[in-house]
Amino acid sequence: MSQNRYGIDDLLGLMAVLRDPVEGCPWDIKQDWDSIVPHTLEEAYEVADAIERRAFEELPGELGDLLFQVIYYSRFGEEEGRFDFHDVVHTLTDKMLRRHPHVFPEGTLASRRPPGVSAEQVEAHLVNSRWESLKAEERTQRASDGSADSVLDDVPRTLPALSRAAKLSKRAARVGFDWPDARGVIAKIREELEEVEEALAEDDTIHAAEEVGDLLFAVTNLARTLKADPERCLRETNAKFERRFRYVEAALDARGMTTSDVDLGTMEHYWQQAKLHDAPISEPPSGDRRP
Repeated sequence: MSQNRYGIDDLLGLMAVLRDPVEGCPWDIKQDWDSIVPHTLEEAYEVADAIERRAFEELPGELGDLLFQVIYYSRFGEEEGRFDFHDVVHTLTDKMLRRHPHVFPEGTLASRRPPGVSAEQVEAHLVNSRWESLKAEERTQRASDGSADSVLDDVPRTLPALSRAAKLSKRAARVGFDWPDARGVIAKIREELEEVEEALAEDDTIHAAEEVGDLLFAVTNLARTLKADPERCLRETNAKFERRFRYVEAALDARGMTTSDVDLGTMEHYWQQAKLHDAPISEPPSGDRRP
């Protein structure tokens, strides 16, 4: 027997009940704009994690959790008379129509790219260029307080630091503030590393920490220059480190030891084995067990 599927109106109605002051859920009733933000960020990361793991069977649930965050904010807006979910949908659709004149030349859903214009004719770099100019126009329109408009406007401060660094430098690069190639970025990385070393030589850990920030920003620029997402690069390295360190722990456990029983040399031995992937566990040189 087929079961009726829930729709968006059901979800909106569910949220209205959850937020009802009398019949609603106490936890949902006390939430506000600020309290939900951490959950929104967490749900977005869980979507990204499921995709990277190719856990597509988990995606409907994770995407639903992310959508629920939009429903939450829309409900807050409706309760305060600011906007509702349908305003969100309308605003998004209208913006996407404006940003895709190569697909919807008249800016309406009824208009389509003229027959005979192939996808190849709409070069990716031309589309991206037009996309960015349209976004710049939107930023200018939003600057209604008379302040100077900046290409760095609307880069969210709540982005992860690596992602925000990449986005800030990408915006600056679009107006020519950039190195000519990756070699220039690498030279900058060396320069920043030297400044970290100089600060450490002076035993100035506060200055060294500041220089580490500059070093991270430069490394982020290198990732951008290579057209790589720095967040993804670091996530993959995190996963690699975790995989290899778990191998070290398993190798020690197989011999009745833990990391507290051995010295760095022994752990390094198994770490090098882990780098070889699936290598059979061999014995480390003698004398590496901690006394």
